[in-house]
Amino acid sequence: MISAYLATIPSPDRGVWHLGPIPIRAYALCIIAGIIVAIWWGERRWAARGGTKGTVIDMAVFAVPFGLVGGRLYHVITDPELYFTEGRNPWNAFAIWDGGLGIWGAIALGAVGALIACRRRGIPLPAMADAVAPGIVVAQAIGRIGNYFNQELYGAHTDLPWGLEVYQRFNPEDPDNLLNGVATGHIPLPESPVHPTFLYELLWNLLVALLVVWADRRFTLGHGRAFALYVAGYTVGRGWIEMMRTDTANHILGLRVNVWTSILLFLAAVVYFVAAGRRGPREAPETLVSKDAVGPDEVPVAAEEPEASEAGSAVADEPEPVAADEPEHAKVAADAPASAEKPAADAPAEEPKKTDES
Repeated sequence: MISAYLATIPSPDRGVWHLGPIPIRAYALCIIAGIIVAIWWGERRWAARGGTKGTVIDMAVFAVPFGLVGGRLYHVITDPELYFTEGRNPWNAFAIWDGGLGIWGAIALGAVGALIACRRRGIPLPAMADAVAPGIVVAQAIGRIGNYFNQELYGAHTDLPWGLEVYQRFNPEDPDNLLNGVATGHIPLPESPVHPTFLYELLWNLLVALLVVWADRRFTLGHGRAFALYVAGYTVGRGWIEMMRTDTANHILGLRVNVWTSILLFLAAVVYFVAAGRRGPREAPETLVSKDAVGPDEVPVAAEEPEASEAGSAVADEPEPVAADEPEHAKVAADAPASAEKPAADAPAEEPKKTDES
């Protein structure tokens, strides 16, 4: 019994902890960690390609909220029976903290947010996609750790030494919400141990990230080709891993919806990869500079205002215009030197009389 236990991977007993009334969810922490890594790595890659520093962070302000909404919409649309059938709570469709984000919805709507940011900055979206591609797939890998804590998205029974032990969780306050439950006593489920399909995808995603980085350096990919390679590589793995999963999913012609999505996106990514290669070399660095960026040599310098004495002398030296219909003697008088005139202002001022006012 002990040897059998040591030959498997144990599951955590819970996926949520409470700090007073505040729930701390492992899934949410993994999503946040993945976003941070994607932004950090994307920022470094963007700057290395010649882009303006801080652009990826500004882009994420638009892309991340759009992506979260898109990911949730894709999940709810492809699995509506989880929220809108009899006995289900439709409001749980908004409970994103309980898990359920479709990556392709996140990519699609996140791209809309990124497009808005890129247009505001005046930079090409395909170049930005190339910069963030490996960071996105690593973020997906980190997010799969959240599935481990939620004890979800696993496969069928297996006797392999890396099989995952899954335990029965209890939630006295809400017996149907086992994601927030606790595995007391570590009672294994009947199918345990199972294939840790989330772990397979995690490892696959890391391999795809390495592939994208290597190909990007080796072939100097541009015009969205690195991103297309990420999509193609990810969908190959997602297709066969998806078919190993045993969680509830809708089927079309005998295949899970996400398998069909992977097939179609793989074909689209390959076509784009080939077509984009005809656009020539990678984007020039100057095209990646934001239109509102100010370089060290482009800092505007305020013009110095002339001294008051200089301004006064400049005004004094300008000859007064003479009307075209003035007689010739008037023009001569106007051209006479100022020294010939003795204005009253040059006369010595009288000394003021003293008064008794203090």
